[in-house]
Amino acid sequence: MKEQLAVPQAEFRSYYGRPVLKPPVWEWKIAAYLFTGGLSAGSAMLGAGADLTGRPALRRVGRAGALGALGASLYLLVADLGRPERFLHMLRVAKPSSPMSVGTWILVAYGPGAGVAGVAEMVPSRWWAGRLLRRLARPGGLAAAAIAPAVASYTSVLLSQTAVPAWQDAHRQLPFVFTGSAAASGAGLGLVFAPVGEAGPARRLAVIGAAAEVAGSKVIDQRLGLTSQAYTTGKAHRLRKWSEYLTLGGAAGALLAAPRGRAAAVVSGLALLAGSVLQRFGVFEAGVASTKDPKYVVVPQRERVSRG
Repeated sequence: MKEQLAVPQAEFRSYYGRPVLKPPVWEWKIAAYLFTGGLSAGSAMLGAGADLTGRPALRRVGRAGALGALGASLYLLVADLGRPERFLHMLRVAKPSSPMSVGTWILVAYGPGAGVAGVAEMVPSRWWAGRLLRRLARPGGLAAAAIAPAVASYTSVLLSQTAVPAWQDAHRQLPFVFTGSAAASGAGLGLVFAPVGEAGPARRLAVIGAAAEVAGSKVIDQRLGLTSQAYTTGKAHRLRKWSEYLTLGGAAGALLAAPRGRAAAVVSGLALLAGSVLQRFGVFEAGVASTKDPKYVVVPQRERVSRG
């Protein structure tokens, strides 16, 4: 007969009144940074594709969007760091074992190409500087597009290498979610600002990106075991659910309605952009929630001990 415990197993809630893990010190600026970096990457890929297929209006949207979103992303990163020189200090070393160091150098490699291609769309071609930039715009845009997948996905690696349970346990799925979200947001920007006649690549990219984002998000919900609760409850769940509705609705609109008129294209594009924003904030909130409840640390530890 199995012996019963005289005292039931204690429910662990804190470590001497303190949380087991400290919540991330990052603020909302980092969640916004995750979105703008992805938007820049998605726009760069769209702009390069438009350049190679002879769609000048869509090319301008992609290149300008990549540069503008990159500028916003760097501003948000520096604002969260507190002092601009902290970003410059990260350029003093290259540490392959550090996701932050690798991510910094990815941005450094990506920035010049995106910058040249974006500025080339803004400087009049009648100026000598404009003519020079026009010659450099295609190589710069293609170089940025080649690095764009790394820009879109490295932030997921940055999150998953922390001690935050919800991010760490989703390390296999987050790159697909973030890359798909980046593609969907870049496509959304193209749908909003490019004419319908040139927006075919944006419509196709919207469907591909939305499918990757939603599929990866569903895997997180269903296959992470206990950690999935951080994504499927509370504020994170609400944000991600609305993200799914908007992303799928935007993709459906891009496929079915956007080819027929400008208004439908704009609405679909805005839905994709909003869905991408909410996805990043939802993932961020799930991570914060998983540090506040000790079960996400203690229960897996007990299970490993019992198996050992």
